[in-house]
Amino acid sequence: MKTENREGGWLILLTFVAAMMLTIVPLPDLVRTLRPEWSALVFIYWCMALPHRIGIGIGWMTGLFLDVLTGSLLGQHALGMTIIAYLVINLHQRIRLFPLWQQAFIVWMLLNLYQLLLLWFDGITGQPSKGLGFWLPPLVGMILWPGIFLILRDLRRRYKVT
Repeated sequence: MKTENREGGWLILLTFVAAMMLTIVPLPDLVRTLRPEWSALVFIYWCMALPHRIGIGIGWMTGLFLDVLTGSLLGQHALGMTIIAYLVINLHQRIRLFPLWQQAFIVWMLLNLYQLLLLWFDGITGQPSKGLGFWLPPLVGMILWPGIFLILRDLRRRYKVT
């Protein structure tokens, strides 16, 4: 029987905590609309890098924690993270082959899907429309993806996260 050595769980948890902290950092109104979905970006990376460890269940729990942290409708972020996990895990072998700029485009599409789900929940609950600024975070996430990918990959390799 082969036992798999799973190390570095603390690093994965630390990156999620850092993403959550970046999500709730107070920003000026002008910059607040540009804040990317940090938790979704980190989650996409870990789903792509370690699909055998980070999956739909972790996405659901991360989304629920994000719902509680941001005070949003319970389950909206959880559903978005779950759908992202399903798509990334099913396509992770293909996505990893692409150069970073193409990965950034795929991340942009995933983040747009995530924003679309959040917009749908806002419509269901009767929240007012946020305008075109609602679509800026996926664009910022796409621009930041190469840097986030390289930083997290370096951390994963340095601390031998498997």
